[in-house]
Amino acid sequence: MTVKRIGFAYNPTNEAAVELRERAEGWCRMHGIEHWAAQAQDFEGLCKGLESSDILVVLGGDGTLLRAARAVIQVDVPLLGVNLGKIGFLSKVEAVELEAVLAKLMAGEFTIDPRMALEARLLPAGREDAAAVHHALNDIVVARGALARVVRLDVAIGPTHVATFIADGLVVSSPTGSTGYSFSAGGPIVAPDSRNLIVTPIAAYLSTVRSVVVGPDQVVRCRVVDATEAIVSIDGREDVPIAVGDVVEVRALARPIHLVEPAGSQPFWDLFRRKVELLPS
Repeated sequence: MTVKRIGFAYNPTNEAAVELRERAEGWCRMHGIEHWAAQAQDFEGLCKGLESSDILVVLGGDGTLLRAARAVIQVDVPLLGVNLGKIGFLSKVEAVELEAVLAKLMAGEFTIDPRMALEARLLPAGREDAAAVHHALNDIVVARGALARVVRLDVAIGPTHVATFIADGLVVSSPTGSTGYSFSAGGPIVAPDSRNLIVTPIAAYLSTVRSVVVGPDQVVRCRVVDATEAIVSIDGREDVPIAVGDVVEVRALARPIHLVEPAGSQPFWDLFRRKVELLPS
């Protein structure tokens, strides 16, 4: 793959990200590389720039990358994260490596790593033909609202009712997202190049069912049975209110998101071990 045009997405509220964008653009100008930049939350600006781009480089933490990923899902451009956050499971590159990695991109010294993404269909009670569709790289979370008590959720996998949870919520994660909220809720770490859905209740009351891993052809269906307030969170970046009787269906997205692996990148399990060592004990 030949890289002719690079886009940069960044977090404008992070001074280090703004400085890194200036470094990146300066490197591109010095080497005569066509480039552009947009704020990670500027969905329309990202989509417009991506139409004629070969790679999108995201400057920031995992949250910044997840915001940019929603645009990448639409146009299928490979994504590379440069980490400025604390942990950064999604980013293989640190800020000090920026110029060296840009040189690798221009030399074609990288591979493409396909990652399974998620599609969520929000079906209002009694109006399932009015579904709203959302996409995520990491996870879809059905949860209680900020001030609400626990929610009661009926969960089915395919045609089979699996459990009714009285809980703070439910996480449906992709393999890539298994290191995120799902892991914090007690779910397993799954190799990111696999194709599975990880279903994990959050602080479930008196439940013997913990996290389960299902195949990519299954649909996870979650119905809100009882709640004073409930939301669906899309990759932690967008919260959508839902009500009793509403259904959330989560399935694997047919088309993957492609992440860039620069030559010499650490294998996932080495990266995981190093990142976990940074977590507070």
